[in-house]
Amino acid sequence: MTSANRTGVRVGVCGVLGSGNLGNDGSLEALLGYLRAEHPEAAVDALCGGPEVVTARYGIPATRLHWNRGEYRTASRAGAIAAKGLGKLVDAFRVAAWVRRHDVVIVPGAGVLETTLPLRAWGFPYSMFLLCATGRLFGTRVALVGVGADAIGHRPTRALVRWSARLAAYRSYRDTVSRDAIRAMGVDTARDGVYSDLVFSLPTPRAGAPEGDRGPVCVGVMAYYGSNDDRARAEEINRRYLDGMTRFVRTLVEAGRPVRLLVGDELDMTAVDAILDAVDSPLVTASRASSLADLMKEMAAADAVVAARYHNLICALKVGTPTLALSYAAKSDALMAQMGLGAYCHPAREVDADRLLEQFRALENRSAELRRTLTEQNQVAARCLEDQFTELTAALFPATDHTHVLREAR
Repeated sequence: MTSANRTGVRVGVCGVLGSGNLGNDGSLEALLGYLRAEHPEAAVDALCGGPEVVTARYGIPATRLHWNRGEYRTASRAGAIAAKGLGKLVDAFRVAAWVRRHDVVIVPGAGVLETTLPLRAWGFPYSMFLLCATGRLFGTRVALVGVGADAIGHRPTRALVRWSARLAAYRSYRDTVSRDAIRAMGVDTARDGVYSDLVFSLPTPRAGAPEGDRGPVCVGVMAYYGSNDDRARAEEINRRYLDGMTRFVRTLVEAGRPVRLLVGDELDMTAVDAILDAVDSPLVTASRASSLADLMKEMAAADAVVAARYHNLICALKVGTPTLALSYAAKSDALMAQMGLGAYCHPAREVDADRLLEQFRALENRSAELRRTLTEQNQVAARCLEDQFTELTAALFPATDHTHVLREAR
């Protein structure tokens, strides 16, 4: 055990956690697993979107990320707008005070440096900038671990993301697409590593379907409205996406296939309800999974998975079930190529039910071969994450208590 552990290094974790997104929470769970195994004496707490959920589920103290509880609701009235503005000022002091209490702050995985889904600059990107800037100011090491990034067109958002990355003491990415995007923004990434997504380190459940029985087709759906640059066409994109997915599910049902609808965020239930209403059949059911572990159990029992949200896709690949990706960003394509299934991607923006069905049939025809491929690639991902955690320990938990002593003297 290092001397950093003996002194009880203070570790903060920050992100949109406990707010209904299963992927974000899965990244937190993976990080906590590493900390508890390798640094059991560390005192861990969180700054997050849903502190009550995080404390109840993971047993760590948690503080609300935003002072304004209506941060993610659209403000139209003068009072709501004023509250948001005041909240930004208050958050600057709250985040600074929280960061200053820690030796290390870790942002675990997720797409914290990307805008592949609609995002306002003064929402989480602003929070990330505050986190990294105050970390630099107070000498707290802020680490962005296994995060996702992409090319950002909106200038204020791009500036906040660029400065967040520059000010962080440690950066690693879940794919080369992310590292390349940050480099393109003018950040020196020469010493930044690329590893598998943190979720690949979570335990993998056993397949649940009895041998010889045919399992369902798991179809992951999402409330998809395009990217941050598509706000003007958001409703049209969502309508086309739902129309294509509804046709695909209906075709499976007409062939007698049971379909299990899955989500990765509470927001996605609107899409589930729309498909259930349009395809009125007992063969179509909706999952109420509340964690990635629950999702993986369902996917392990499936014949095949058609996945939309990124971490749903990871879950399907992790349990070794043949998977077709409804890709809404380069990260999905990169992941599928990494896992040996690059031929089975379909654009979420332009869902063509007939083409999707062709790809699905081709996927099932190669099921046995693809399961072997996924077994091999999951072993590679596991070894990759062992390297990530070894590097993280060296970077954030040095074998000296000098920093801790200095901070105690403040």
